[in-house]
Amino acid sequence: MLRAFLCLTILAVSASVPALGDDPWLTFPGGDGPGAGKHIVLVSGDHEYRSEEALPQLGKILSQRLGFRCTVLFAIDPKTGLIDPEFESNIPGLQALDSADLVILGLRFRNLPDDQMKMILDYVDAGRPLMGLRTSTHPFNIPADRKYAKYSWNNKNKDFAGGFGKQVLGETWVAHHGKHGSESTAGIISDPDHPIATGIQSGDIWGPTDVYAVKLPLSGDGHAIVKGQILSGMNPDDAPVTDDRNDPMMPIAWTRTYNGGRVFTTTMGSADDLPNEGVRRMLVNASLWCVGLEDRITDDLDVSIVGEYNPTGFGFKKFIPGKKPADYDLTQPQPAK
Repeated sequence: MLRAFLCLTILAVSASVPALGDDPWLTFPGGDGPGAGKHIVLVSGDHEYRSEEALPQLGKILSQRLGFRCTVLFAIDPKTGLIDPEFESNIPGLQALDSADLVILGLRFRNLPDDQMKMILDYVDAGRPLMGLRTSTHPFNIPADRKYAKYSWNNKNKDFAGGFGKQVLGETWVAHHGKHGSESTAGIISDPDHPIATGIQSGDIWGPTDVYAVKLPLSGDGHAIVKGQILSGMNPDDAPVTDDRNDPMMPIAWTRTYNGGRVFTTTMGSADDLPNEGVRRMLVNASLWCVGLEDRITDDLDVSIVGEYNPTGFGFKKFIPGKKPADYDLTQPQPAK
């Protein structure tokens, strides 16, 4: 009877503990390096630019190359427990923001429940470091009758016009400036003396994603680090377009502050931008700058890809179905198609 009781007890305890790899998020351990002792939370959830692939890889680089402890969160369909970027109202694990030294957003048009929105806004309003990638300029699309509607990308109220993107990151969605899908982007360094530009020359940054329109001048204390040169094709050696869209060039990476906290925003950061070393170096440098470790930025930081990385090209309805967060952990190629 005692043996039976012990077996039942073990079974009951086992049933109450999620199986290894069943967490709806990823964790990458910290280690030696300039980021040792710091925690970065990366929050994915967009329809087009495969943040569910980009942010695990960026988290691996920050963890394995720089020593940061990283947590990666995903848009999860609660009915299946699977990653689904089309499911706009659930990102479990945002409690991790409580211990975060930096939050990196890869969001687009989320309509999160109030409790999840509150965790994000509590972090941001406290003036803690923040980074926004690509469509994070328009991260929330919240109906007008909801508590946090003013943070929606299209908020017209003059006290918070443009919502979270404009007021916190420095810009909301405006328009495509380059031709989407046929004109790529080269990064031209506009402030070579800024720590984020360390080790990066004009032309080192390239991505197949197009330049976004930004209303100039940048709002508040926004400061451009990189501007986007529109190229005439989808290869890094294509010539710049010859019309007037490169005069002036749009900022594609800038800094600012919000409630005293350091903010970095870039309209690059798609999963298929990350194979470019210049893009990765910019994001790594910016992570160190955001947390006040700019004195640890050097031009020889290791920003190489961790493991196998074959990102899905940008586009709607292109996410790989059937994936759990564990499918993007350190033991797996990314993405495993």
